[in-house]
Amino acid sequence: MEFSKLTFLGMCCIALISIHISLANADPLADEFVEAHNKYRAVENVPPVSWDETVAEYARNYANSKAETCEMVHSHGQYGECLAMGNYDVSPSKAVELWADEKQYYDHASNTCAAGQVCGHYTQVVWEKSTHIGCAKVRCQNGGTFITCNYDPPGNYIGEKPF
Repeated sequence: MEFSKLTFLGMCCIALISIHISLANADPLADEFVEAHNKYRAVENVPPVSWDETVAEYARNYANSKAETCEMVHSHGQYGECLAMGNYDVSPSKAVELWADEKQYYDHASNTCAAGQVCGHYTQVVWEKSTHIGCAKVRCQNGGTFITCNYDPPGNYIGEKPF
């Protein structure tokens, strides 16, 4: 009996150390990205998203590939995606705000954007079935900022409403 209690305590300590290590390695901007998304999702009564390290690794790899040019080109990968770029140090919350500001062009009744406008970033931010995100931010060689957020499962399916 005593051995099993010690074994249990040892396993708990290992688990706590593992959690601490994984949190220590987490992206320092993860909380800001998640909080910014969930702010806009709450307005639409959509469940919050959570950070996914696999999706974040995908985002980091793609962002790093754009660090030289800061070129705004989608990755066309397996995740939904929003991109932002600025010639200044764009914060995670500012990037999400830029995407969410497209709400003004979205008509929920017809599930369309106003003529000549873009609203797909907004709909991806609040896409109810997207439950996990991973984002990355890099400073480009030209001094600008490139940000990508990826969404799992992806959203923006033709004919489907975001929520």
